[in-house]
Amino acid sequence: MIPQGFIQDLLARVDLVDVVGRYVQLKKAGQNFLGLCPFHGEKSPSFTVSPGKQFFHCFGCGAHGTAIGFLMEHRGLGFVDAVRELAQQVGIKVPEESVASAQAGGRVKALTELLQRAVDFYRQQLRGSEPAISYLKGRGLSGTSAARFAVGFSPDEWTPLAAVFESYSDAQLVEAGLVIENEGKRYDRFRGRVMFPIRNRRGSVIGFGARALDGSEPKYLNSPETPLFHKGRELYGLFEAHEAIRRKRRVIVCEGYLDVIQLAQAGFEETVAALGTAVTSHHVGQLLRLSEQVIFAFDGDVAGRKAARRALEAALPVVDDTRRIDFVLLPEGEDPDSLVKSQGAEALAAEIGQALPLSRWFIRSLADGKDLATAEGRAALLAEAKPLVSTMPAGALRLQLLREVAEVARSAPADVEALFGLKPWRRLPDQRRAENQRQSADAADLKEHILQRLLAYPDLAAEFESGITAEILHGETLIDRQIAEVWRTATAASGLTCGALQELLAESDFAEHYRDTATKTLLAEADVEASRIELAGAFAKLELRRLNTELESLVGQQQPDTEALARIRALAERRARLMAGAVAEVRGGDVAR
Repeated sequence: MIPQGFIQDLLARVDLVDVVGRYVQLKKAGQNFLGLCPFHGEKSPSFTVSPGKQFFHCFGCGAHGTAIGFLMEHRGLGFVDAVRELAQQVGIKVPEESVASAQAGGRVKALTELLQRAVDFYRQQLRGSEPAISYLKGRGLSGTSAARFAVGFSPDEWTPLAAVFESYSDAQLVEAGLVIENEGKRYDRFRGRVMFPIRNRRGSVIGFGARALDGSEPKYLNSPETPLFHKGRELYGLFEAHEAIRRKRRVIVCEGYLDVIQLAQAGFEETVAALGTAVTSHHVGQLLRLSEQVIFAFDGDVAGRKAARRALEAALPVVDDTRRIDFVLLPEGEDPDSLVKSQGAEALAAEIGQALPLSRWFIRSLADGKDLATAEGRAALLAEAKPLVSTMPAGALRLQLLREVAEVARSAPADVEALFGLKPWRRLPDQRRAENQRQSADAADLKEHILQRLLAYPDLAAEFESGITAEILHGETLIDRQIAEVWRTATAASGLTCGALQELLAESDFAEHYRDTATKTLLAEADVEASRIELAGAFAKLELRRLNTELESLVGQQQPDTEALARIRALAERRARLMAGAVAEVRGGDVAR
């Protein structure tokens, strides 16, 4: 694990224009540089490099990142190798970890290195295993695909890893999940199995999935829970699929390791799979942050239908009104792999094209096995729908699903709301409702603008700490959480560029959104001073909205007490100063006084 302080220092020394310019012909265009994108074919330059922000973005294919990200994508390097190459270019040495950081990160680094050595060993063993090669060829895997996913084979022996590591008694082999210790005896966890390395989003191996070849149970065996590997939170193939997910703006979720590899081989490179467990809300939330559309494509059998139902239940708590979740219900006996093999990639593409949206699968799965012509059947549907709908965030989609459930159950929507114990949809006069919607939208726009400016100029985060504390930090919306995370990350260091901040946020659940947001400022000509003034104005407007809301509440009291009257006067004075446009007064520390 490379210390974050070194990453920041490295990116401060590296000139992104020089790094990219070695591979792309760049021309000056205002504050930025333009060139033909090296990641997709184009005739008109849309590849933009910002020397001030140390960030690149292609407005054609969407590729973006820092100098580290550029080398990773263009040269196919891993994160560590990209850092080392950049360090060599500027004449500095990647430091060894200090004792303190070794205690925190050295353990992770050591386990990762053990797992990578195991990967190399298993891949070597695959070359000499006829049964494993025969099995993979029989499943239709090409050598190229096997190499891309680093597929290997564990010999059917008790301790083959003893020849790989200097000390087979090393406790970290057990901690990494490679070796089992039982009653004083040690032996390899994986024996006689095809090995599928599981990588994290940075490409580091964190565990394995292993498939038995001799009919042993379990058929598939995963690594145990380790400091690196948490089965309920990881997705197989996400590292390999990341670029395709970004490019196609969708992700396909299937059931198994081989499905992922075979679909990628057939052109569906945006495919991932859960690790032998049901899809969780964490999985779905993670994918929704990476993509606009999530498509579940499970096997066309009873188990596949059950998996699709569990995926539906996992999606409901995290779905929002701006993303799309679809379900591919394959014919009985088919799975994505078999369909592609028998009928070609076009057949799966056609099935995806007629996938059921979440709302239709929701109603269809609830209605399954119920006689909706009877009161009893409709009552059973309502009983089953209640806990599912109750997990959903309030919003337009929940409202629409409530109405569809009510229609199928032949009930009034208000009655279903009452039965489910949900807060009734408040029906405001049209003018009042429109005003509330406009104010909410305006506030969201202001916060999105704040996020853009903080990502572009991280040093401004410290200047507006009091404004963030007053207007953002305790908010519950997604944009509030994102601004708070960016603020905490940016204020923990100093002198960060936009690109350096992106590297610090690389493991965030919102990393992709931050990169997308940063690209919106890439062509903007606003400098740091203009951005400072814009932020001051945005925080002043947010404070003014908060003051107005509190004033309306206090003034609306029938008999305000002395304390309330004093608060009204203070709020009114502060509002008057804000409305007078005293931008200098609300800048920095005074913004939320």
